[in-house]
Amino acid sequence: MRLEDYWGVGPKTSTRLESALGREGAVAAIESADVRALVDAGVTRGRAVRILRRANGKSGIDALATRDARDVYDDLLTLASECAVTDHAADRIRVLTPLPTIEARRERLDRVLAARDAWARLDDEARTAVKEAFDAYDEAGETERAAVKTALELREAGLRGETFEALDEADPDALRDALGALGYVSADGSVAPGADDRLDRMRDRLETLESLESSAFDVLETIQERGVRSLDDFRAAFVEYVAHETDLSRGEVESAAAADARDAADFVSTSLRALVDELEADVDAREETVAEELRDRIWAARDDVDVAVEAVDDVALSLSLARFADEYDLSEPTLSETGLAVCGARNLFLDDPQPVSYAVGEHDLSCSSGVAPPSGDRVSVLTGANSGGKTTLLETLSQVAILASMGLPVPAESAVVGRFDALVFHRRHASFNAGVLESTLKSIVPPLSGDGRTMMLVDEFEAITEPGRAADLLNGLVNLTVERDAFGVYVTHLADELSPLPPEARIDGIFAEGLTESLELRVDYQPRFGTVGKSTPEFIVSRLVANARGRAERAGFEALAAAVGEEAVQKTLSDAEFTD
Repeated sequence: MRLEDYWGVGPKTSTRLESALGREGAVAAIESADVRALVDAGVTRGRAVRILRRANGKSGIDALATRDARDVYDDLLTLASECAVTDHAADRIRVLTPLPTIEARRERLDRVLAARDAWARLDDEARTAVKEAFDAYDEAGETERAAVKTALELREAGLRGETFEALDEADPDALRDALGALGYVSADGSVAPGADDRLDRMRDRLETLESLESSAFDVLETIQERGVRSLDDFRAAFVEYVAHETDLSRGEVESAAAADARDAADFVSTSLRALVDELEADVDAREETVAEELRDRIWAARDDVDVAVEAVDDVALSLSLARFADEYDLSEPTLSETGLAVCGARNLFLDDPQPVSYAVGEHDLSCSSGVAPPSGDRVSVLTGANSGGKTTLLETLSQVAILASMGLPVPAESAVVGRFDALVFHRRHASFNAGVLESTLKSIVPPLSGDGRTMMLVDEFEAITEPGRAADLLNGLVNLTVERDAFGVYVTHLADELSPLPPEARIDGIFAEGLTESLELRVDYQPRFGTVGKSTPEFIVSRLVANARGRAERAGFEALAAAVGEEAVQKTLSDAEFTD
């Protein structure tokens, strides 16, 4: 297969990957979703993530049928990756995509929840040990030696049993033995310092001897300064001096001393050269022996080492997702074929959001809040006040649907999430022109009219075309959603202008309840089912009156108050305890 056959791999990227990894290595890296390998080869991290998402989860990415849905997906994975225990785990999280089957989703969900429960059982000391082990793994560059060391430390910290059975599959004794050999011998047979004390001492002596040889004239002067009178005295002084400096025995130095030197200078240089040559040969022989011993130890533990390397990366991913679930108090959804229902759902992109319950399709949820969303309606039309949280509710539903589609827990007290072939999430756009209307319809209608089951989460149409025509289009979308056996939530301010909805659809409303003492809009974000929400301009006008700068500006806003209902405005200001 050509590298350029993969989405996002052009000629330049292909050349870069082949140069760094070889064609087969590059294909293997792409097929295994190895972000690290592509980044090391010179591909930017963002581009590598996009390539691997398409290469390994194209159907899942395609199921996110709109840009807004993909934006939510990106933001969710960013949140999850921030909980990663290693850089590689963060990369693996970034390339997760929606899974095609309910079985695959349940399998991942079970792993993540089991890891979360295991993480929750660890005490603070054990959690610190786990974090420190993974930090060291990252700093070491995630080498084989680092993986083996981390696997042993994770076991000691308490990550054992069924949840982390991969760590138990490697023999700890074999790993401990291999730990002393891994990372010390390279492919060319060279042995790194620290592998063998004897070899390290021999190298130190050789380094000292080479230094003495390079400064042979200084050695000569040092010996002569001792006042030697004969050649025999000079020879003895040389042997003593070199033995002292190098920690060699006198016999080792004596055996290499030149026998037929022309003079003292020749004797020193010739003897030192012979010692260097002799010790170089000894070092090479010892290095070869040590390398052989290290290879034997690694070979004996090869299978266990491979298990440890894979296990550490898998445990890092599971623990990272477990920490994400723990950090955001995510719960297990019920995975079904159809529908989308939530109790106490929270928007992960907001601080301290009000939980809401909502549903389209069949479900049997019982919410602790007592607000149980209706079951059975395939479509809802959501109405209500400006700044009432309607768009936020759509985004919350999209978060729940996307996380569940990836086999991850969701931000809700409980949830039922069906399998969707396409998720259409479309936010309200401020532009008002024919181009925006056309592009919007091109974005949301094809997934709905195509094969497969679609979930529609569509914000205000009236923002992109005139209200009357928007109501006509919305009626058409609701009817098409029902005809296609799809599900949908449509947000609008035009409920009164809609034609009678089909029996499979209902209208819900969100209501503003007044202003706070700080003149902020007070909203009950929990929709009221089967009730049309009303815009409440008197609340907004009340705030404008209260915050008016100067008498003229206030007079203008009071004129608007008269138009929307002066009594309502005065009551709002009174309820908010506003005084001049």
